[in-house]
Amino acid sequence: MAQVKARHFLDLHLIEPGDLRQIIARAADRKAARQDLTPGNLDPDVPLSGHILALIFEKPSTRTRVSFDVGMRQLGGDVILLNSGDMQLGRGETVEDTAQVLGRMVDAVMIRANSHQAVLDFSQASNIPVINGLTNKSHPCQIMADILTFEEHRGPIKDRVIAWSGDGNNVAASWIHAAALFDFELRLACPGNYAPDTDLLNWAQKQNAKVILTQDPKAAAEGAHAIVTDTWVSMGDKDAEARLKALQPYQVNKDLMQLASQDAVFLHCLPAHRGEEVTPDIIDGPQSVVFDEAENRLHVQKEILVWCLSA
Repeated sequence: MAQVKARHFLDLHLIEPGDLRQIIARAADRKAARQDLTPGNLDPDVPLSGHILALIFEKPSTRTRVSFDVGMRQLGGDVILLNSGDMQLGRGETVEDTAQVLGRMVDAVMIRANSHQAVLDFSQASNIPVINGLTNKSHPCQIMADILTFEEHRGPIKDRVIAWSGDGNNVAASWIHAAALFDFELRLACPGNYAPDTDLLNWAQKQNAKVILTQDPKAAAEGAHAIVTDTWVSMGDKDAEARLKALQPYQVNKDLMQLASQDAVFLHCLPAHRGEEVTPDIIDGPQSVVFDEAENRLHVQKEILVWCLSA
């Protein structure tokens, strides 16, 4: 009997736009259905009853760990947590061997990894679904939650303008993928040394995506329906001082937000450093939807799990 190919969730551009749309729509429905339930209550349909999810973390995590753990339990399944101290992905054992071993013991794997290539190698050797919980190259689950959040507050994202101000990092990369797949305009304001990968920008151009790169945060913010940023210094960055200096003009503050549309929302994947990439009055102000955004990691990832395991 031929083995069914596992359905992975590795990067947005590797998934059909219709499937991404369906995940977001069903996440909204599943969230609405839980309005009268506490976090410890199971979803009534328990679609993943009898399934086990392995969570692999090479980086510390709050939202990714809690949202996937709680989400899998609400879906009726169970979770095994593996931190970097519990295993050595690609060091003590090859990535491929680890993938094959886990494939015989669990139903799906979520990896928050240092190396994007390690996640790709793991998925290629895996006969069960693999979900990218974050790598140095992308953060697809986060952007799915961001789009759900934007649409909850401001309606369809199609043809809207999203402005990114700051480092052209892994989160920005997934926003670029999303611009092509969800058909909105993305303006990226980044210093020259911290611009997104050229190959990624070339990909966006070939997809006829409305992606604009500038070094002027004010030009990016003008009339935008959302302004998005991320922390300037991430775990493992060794150039903190240079980053802080180069990115200071890209801070999201009152002056920048005033250039955006009057009803623009502010998005940030968290954790945030108030006074660096964003001022307290913005992230804690009325235009900020960052805590809805954080909660929506839970709801959208539940539907990602269901999608992966329903193939």
